[in-house]
Amino acid sequence: MAAIEVKQVSKSYRLDRQREVLALKGIDLSIHEGEFVALIGPSGCGKSTLLHLVAALDEVSEGTILIDGQPPALLRDGHRLGIAFQDSALLPWLSVSANLALPYRIAGLAVNAARVKDLIDLVGLQGFEQARPSQLSGGMRQRAAIARSLCLEPSLLLLDEPFGALDAVTRRRMNLELQRIWLERKLTTLMVTHSVEEALFLADRVIVMNGRPGVIVEDREIRFPRPRLMEGMRLEEFHRMADDLTLLLEH
Repeated sequence: MAAIEVKQVSKSYRLDRQREVLALKGIDLSIHEGEFVALIGPSGCGKSTLLHLVAALDEVSEGTILIDGQPPALLRDGHRLGIAFQDSALLPWLSVSANLALPYRIAGLAVNAARVKDLIDLVGLQGFEQARPSQLSGGMRQRAAIARSLCLEPSLLLLDEPFGALDAVTRRRMNLELQRIWLERKLTTLMVTHSVEEALFLADRVIVMNGRPGVIVEDREIRFPRPRLMEGMRLEEFHRMADDLTLLLEH
């Protein structure tokens, strides 16, 4: 059984009494346990909409989505989905440690202080446990947000442009950090990104979406060995694949 199974999913939104917009049409996608899959596509193609459907932040209009054989809402309500967005959404009046403790409090669980500490260590924020978000760099805030998304040991990690607001240098460093974190946990991950290069660097598979309504136009397996180094982005094969995928985005 696939970790995520998306079958003939369509999503439409009603603008008013007469008009309806079809955002996604007939999406089929299977993601295996422990796989890192990146969704790329032009703005408006529905990639974030698809991620939100998987996260049970919205409901499908047609078709089905199952995660470990269950509807996404069951995993959401059981706090088994880890989600991080472009905006780190850390509460500004709380410290890093308190922000990581927040999922436990929301779920009505006792805070696992040892796990909070382990995750702070995992994302390299030792020494900043009591810092507030305003005292952190953008990259550090995103690391804290990713750590928070892992606190309740989710079955699935969902990332929606987590590094989109960062400068190019910080973004590359965060790509290395995310790869390191993923290699330690091998957590099933679905990530939305506008960056072809980021997708190629991080993912086992890159799903290309296009059109309005959004459809999948390519499902590309990425076989670069891990761990991947930034030097690999200078290889001819990397550039050739990036060019191929970029052309698909333009059609």
